[in-house]
Amino acid sequence: MADSKTIIDWDLENYALGEVQQNDLNYLLQLCDKHLKSYDKSLISRAFKLTYQSHSKDTRASGEPYYLHPLAVACIIVEEIGLDDVSVAAALLHDTVEDTDVTLDDIRKHFGDVVAKLIDGLTKIAGFFKTKGAKQAETFMKLLVYMADDLRVVLIKFADRLHNMRTLHHLPKAKQIRIATETSELYAPFAHRFGLYKIKSELEDLCLKATDEHAFKFIARKLKEKKDMRESFIREFMEPIREQLERSGFNFEIKGRPKHIYSIHKKMVRQQKPFEEIYDLFAIRIILDLPHKKEDCWRVYSFITDEYTPIPERFRDFMSVPKANGYQSLHTTVITKRGRKVEVQIRTRKMDEIAEQGLAAHWKYKQGSQGGEGLDKFVNWVREVLENPGAESAQEFVKDFQLNLYSREIYVFTPKGELRTLPQGATPIDFAFDIHSQIGERAISAKVNGRLVPLRHKLSSGDQVEVVTGKVSNLNPDWIDHVVTHKAKARLRQFLKQEQRKISDLGQEAWEKKADRNNFKISDQDLARIARKLGFPSIQAMFFAIGNESYEINRLVKAVRSFLSKGRMEEEAQPAGLNQGRKVESTEVIEDMQMANAHTLTLDGELGNIKHVYANCCKPIPGDEALGYVSREGLLKIHRSKCRNLQHLMKASENTVQEIKWNMNSGGRFNGAIKVIGEDRQGLVNDISDLLSNKLKTNMKGIHVDSDDGTFEGTIVVYVEDIDHLRNVITNIRKVEGVKSAYRLE
Repeated sequence: MADSKTIIDWDLENYALGEVQQNDLNYLLQLCDKHLKSYDKSLISRAFKLTYQSHSKDTRASGEPYYLHPLAVACIIVEEIGLDDVSVAAALLHDTVEDTDVTLDDIRKHFGDVVAKLIDGLTKIAGFFKTKGAKQAETFMKLLVYMADDLRVVLIKFADRLHNMRTLHHLPKAKQIRIATETSELYAPFAHRFGLYKIKSELEDLCLKATDEHAFKFIARKLKEKKDMRESFIREFMEPIREQLERSGFNFEIKGRPKHIYSIHKKMVRQQKPFEEIYDLFAIRIILDLPHKKEDCWRVYSFITDEYTPIPERFRDFMSVPKANGYQSLHTTVITKRGRKVEVQIRTRKMDEIAEQGLAAHWKYKQGSQGGEGLDKFVNWVREVLENPGAESAQEFVKDFQLNLYSREIYVFTPKGELRTLPQGATPIDFAFDIHSQIGERAISAKVNGRLVPLRHKLSSGDQVEVVTGKVSNLNPDWIDHVVTHKAKARLRQFLKQEQRKISDLGQEAWEKKADRNNFKISDQDLARIARKLGFPSIQAMFFAIGNESYEINRLVKAVRSFLSKGRMEEEAQPAGLNQGRKVESTEVIEDMQMANAHTLTLDGELGNIKHVYANCCKPIPGDEALGYVSREGLLKIHRSKCRNLQHLMKASENTVQEIKWNMNSGGRFNGAIKVIGEDRQGLVNDISDLLSNKLKTNMKGIHVDSDDGTFEGTIVVYVEDIDHLRNVITNIRKVEGVKSAYRLE
């Protein structure tokens, strides 16, 4: 690491780089020439030189020089997000204060207050994903605070995470899964809320690649195979539209955008369909360049619907009513003359930039004092969330925030015609709180489109909502189950806590009277032990149960009297351990595993003292990418790497995860589930059964079959030795007459 005194005395302007590093800097400057209207070349050059020198002895997991990482982050900031030169400098320097001897004062002296402020924000939130549980959630809240102050902090953080995900394969598998899980649960939905479509999509694809590489490569290969066919179809579809646009003097660009791999995989899993049965794999986008305006998009829409039949329920006008992240576009789905459905998106160039770069583009436009409404709207939303946390814990806060990030939107109107945007699933209660907190607190009934409805009624886009209020608060604890907005949840949680505190106080008061009457002298520590013995997690929980009369106070009196008469309580019996009656602590198991093999655990028998089982949630088979998770009881549970349950467990305790190396010659039997779809012909089930038992010598554990209108759909569970055995079974089932598709059931 560099000497801080040397850094202070550096003449960064004249510092000489090697040939390779100079080429790297020149490449970054060329990107700035191409994508930035203006920039300070000296600022970026000095920042590059400082990051190169301060990280000169550092390398990444790949073995590459460390400075290539901040360089890549800076390139993303320029090319894919499109921020300013100050952001580029901060991206280059984002790890220096945390990881080297460079100080914030050094940054301020050489690069100014704004760069130093961004670095300070990035450094303070850098520990977010290095911490767990409440600490992690609290640090995320700090991220929001810094973001609300300067949007560029979180945009640089996005670029940092994107490059880390692109190089994730250099890390151990367990760490890949942990980082991918964090990214899919927070960074990707956060990028979605920012409107950063390209970054969100790539993050999701890279997460899938880390957690289920086989599925990722399969879909990528299928998309590549169909590329020529897709491009040919787009040319044929657009030919009459292109001619009309050219005759009308439009300046335009046409893109055929394939759906990203993650969204296709998600649809395959959700619908339980193979790739071949997923038809909406792409959308056609028509982008109008200057001098065209949004009214011209409607003319293009008329050209398309004159040529092809539109599906009315698939029409979306995000131009007149933009999404909360500023997204604007016309969407329509039409049917070709051959009966194929095609999604078409129509937008101006500015709309397209905002659709791809989201609030970063809003930020860029706002520098010219225009187009910043979407940015202000989002930042104000974040500020409101921070000002009304409501959640009992930081973890609960982050969970609420995540739900709001990915929620779809509906558009409703006040009685005076004012438009309000709410998450899908919102009720009149959410609407009331969105108008004003006092309206929400005093709501007693609601009218939707002039008709009286319950306050728990779910609203739809286009509804006109009127809330009837009383003169005093009418808050109801049951409302918590019928709201989706953070503001409503926060106030109701606050109200619930107040009510629970009142009830607990009543319970405590009743106990204190009983204690005085019986002359009980007992410490809080002993009373807490008695509460646990009676099945309560805490004294307050016990007082609450007494206060709401769900627990008889005389039972507590009896337990305390018994305790005081004996002078002690018998300790609860501890559960027997797993290995020869000895309780095995998780840390012990980890040490045993690491002694067995420093990096990889081969599953073969009981492995000495370590008992292992295969998780029912994902049913791993030898050959699957798998990880072992050590439970609190000291039991090693084997999960598939992409198992969602495992990913949630890993967030809390990454140190109890061990990479797995299968013993492929164990001769064990494992359950493999196969989905089969085909024609409902007589004898199909017999043919499959005969194939399994006679030709493949594979035993069938069970079969469930549904048939409807000539279509056969079944789930078959077979005993297999490993993943190759299962794949061979699937390949042969596909050859059976009448079978349209067969694939492993997730």
